[in-house]
Amino acid sequence: MAERFGSVCTGGFLLAALGLLDAIESRPTGIPARRLPKAFRGMVDGRLWTSAGVTTGIDMALAMIAHDLDAIIAGEVAKRLILYARRPGYQSQFSPLLQAQLKGDSPFADLIGWIQANLAAPLDVPSLAARAGMTERSFHRKFVAATGQTPARFVEIARLDAARMLLSRGLSLKSVAAQVGLFPPVRLTEAFERRFRVAPRLFRDMHAEF
Repeated sequence: MAERFGSVCTGGFLLAALGLLDAIESRPTGIPARRLPKAFRGMVDGRLWTSAGVTTGIDMALAMIAHDLDAIIAGEVAKRLILYARRPGYQSQFSPLLQAQLKGDSPFADLIGWIQANLAAPLDVPSLAARAGMTERSFHRKFVAATGQTPARFVEIARLDAARMLLSRGLSLKSVAAQVGLFPPVRLTEAFERRFRVAPRLFRDMHAEF
């Protein structure tokens, strides 16, 4: 039995058809139901790793190296990859998940994976602290030490990076805002413009893949 398996982008459909997406109900055709988008946004759940697309697949591969070996080796690999596979300026070189993992053995690795897969859920400090089994003050302090970001900032970055990916697929602002927990759309627009200095609608028109 493989120690780890996963997929890149629409490879999630194949995993679902093979019955490898645990706890995800499938339609009779084998196409996963309402929880499938979580796998496409990128997640780490035990032996299962998925990424949203080709570029985030690079992030996932580097995260695997950091997990199996160490952050220094992953960093060296990343430097070499970036020389030959540099992303457009509007894209982060590393996802928030990878940034956190590259800091070493983060005590919040499982929580970060859960955040990535549940962006539409309430992700305030009280909710996250309760899930981590800590007091709010202790959680906030330890999370900043582990990730270099406050919980609120980390969640916003994760949501906006997911929104950027979904917009590049041509989805509507309303749909994206609901999926990443920045609803109504005006909230998504304000946060997106603040971070990327471009309106999400314009970004979608410029970068939509199809």
